[in-house]
Amino acid sequence: MAAAQGAGSGSAGPSGPPGSAPGHSSSSTAVAVWEWQDEFGRWRPYRGNVCSYIEQVIQASQQKGRRSGSGLVSSIPLGHADPALAPYVIDIPSLTQFRQDTGTMRAVRRHVFPGDSAAGQGIVWEWQNDEGGWSPYEMNVCVFLEQARATNHQRVDLGPLGYNYEVDFVAQVQTNKSTRFRRSVQRRLDAPYPVTTSTTPLHTGVGCSCQQCWPNSGTGPITTRYRHSMTNFPNSSTTHQVPGRTASVSSSNVGFVPYNKPALTGAKSTPRLNAQSTLVLAQTGSLNAALAASNGVSVQALPVKMSKPSRVSQALAATPTEPESVVKKYLEELKGAAADEDCMICMEKLSSPSGYSDSCQSSTIRPEAVGRLRNCQHSFHMLCVLAMYSNGNKDGSLQCPSCKTIYGEKTGTQPKGKMEISTFPQSLPGHKDCGTIRIVYHISRGIQGPEHPNPGMPYTARGFPRYCYLPDNEKGRKVLELLKVAWKRRLIFTVGTSNTTGESNTVVWNEIHHKTEMDSNLSGHGYPDPNYLDNVLAELAAQGVTEDCLGQ
Repeated sequence: MAAAQGAGSGSAGPSGPPGSAPGHSSSSTAVAVWEWQDEFGRWRPYRGNVCSYIEQVIQASQQKGRRSGSGLVSSIPLGHADPALAPYVIDIPSLTQFRQDTGTMRAVRRHVFPGDSAAGQGIVWEWQNDEGGWSPYEMNVCVFLEQARATNHQRVDLGPLGYNYEVDFVAQVQTNKSTRFRRSVQRRLDAPYPVTTSTTPLHTGVGCSCQQCWPNSGTGPITTRYRHSMTNFPNSSTTHQVPGRTASVSSSNVGFVPYNKPALTGAKSTPRLNAQSTLVLAQTGSLNAALAASNGVSVQALPVKMSKPSRVSQALAATPTEPESVVKKYLEELKGAAADEDCMICMEKLSSPSGYSDSCQSSTIRPEAVGRLRNCQHSFHMLCVLAMYSNGNKDGSLQCPSCKTIYGEKTGTQPKGKMEISTFPQSLPGHKDCGTIRIVYHISRGIQGPEHPNPGMPYTARGFPRYCYLPDNEKGRKVLELLKVAWKRRLIFTVGTSNTTGESNTVVWNEIHHKTEMDSNLSGHGYPDPNYLDNVLAELAAQGVTEDCLGQ
């Protein structure tokens, strides 16, 4: 949550906490809420229509399992519920959200709330972020706030939920109790969350030590497509989720930012919804558009520019990118009977034809053809890999949807611009033994190319130039060199929809997090942050940018 809250001890209105003590309810009517964990350890609820879709798929899978004896569905593509989420799949066994075109992963969880709570009524409470958009509180906070409002509290302290904020319902502001910084809050009516017949205890407020209050986060590559019972999820984390800015996040659970891409249509194994609304996930990176000049800033002597033609475009011109050729380059077709396991792209058995055979056709790849990636040895329908590749950047590279191994040199869709680097002696909090590296990104508005969501349409570039900071020490300089590689490969920004402002066809961050503030890490975008350099190195590696790239 962004800064904002006031002294809880001065709360106006009825004394005591709102309603009953936070915890669990015995109410028989319940709704299910699915949430994903952002880079600051906070949980963000999917919208009601997406949760309804997830529950619908699981329920259909359970019914099918009872008839045929098969297990629970292993993965759920979110693009079927919301086209803006086309790249995302929830892996049920590991409770992980996986982005197919980049390989980045985030933990997800399922909570159950009373049917008469905010979740059951479709009420969402939101705070205003730095870009002027609205970000939702996690659902247990929404339930807590709605309960307080219903019991005529004028002000409520979020301290019991682990947040250093106070919310004033009269002024509609959130105040940070330490800094007194204030932000606007709002109450919004959305689609109600889906009713569930789950017999687990109903969650009504503060997280406790019961099973449903513990995060079940994936901690690495998905190594197998096993099926699993809904009542026995593997719990790969033993750390209780602590809401707040200091919560640590595994380096494998980073960087999901949705954008408008055509959905992979045609998969036959999963029910579809006629969803109209768009899920907004929190995008990281505060957009500081101005920074006062600091004394001692060195001359910007190391500009990195995307010239015309760029090195990336020259490389692409020399790399065969014909979809069938790329698929056959990295996959070896298997002969004989296919293994009795799922293709994680279409969720059909590998022994059956590809689920995308109706919508993706090829004169050289048969619907029943199964291929194995040459290095990591994971198997998929070759036509499914062709559909996935054709839906992406088509840059001549592939990324394994299972283990994230990258084949070829991955490039992105970043518009042309300029990257400038300079140094100055002032230290960053947490790095008192060195100076600071400042990176300035310049991108101007333009026209979308064939690699962008809407070719030929204009795109905007809000908040540029963007200023970012690294410590000028050995690890900081290593990150800088890798960021320069990522810039040249067009991986730092992309064109899509801003999840903070809702604006489409605009330049947005693309899953490599930057520190856009020097200090005051209340927003999560500044220092100190002892884990930042390691986390960004992991994010760069997930994009195929490692030390092996340096000097090439």
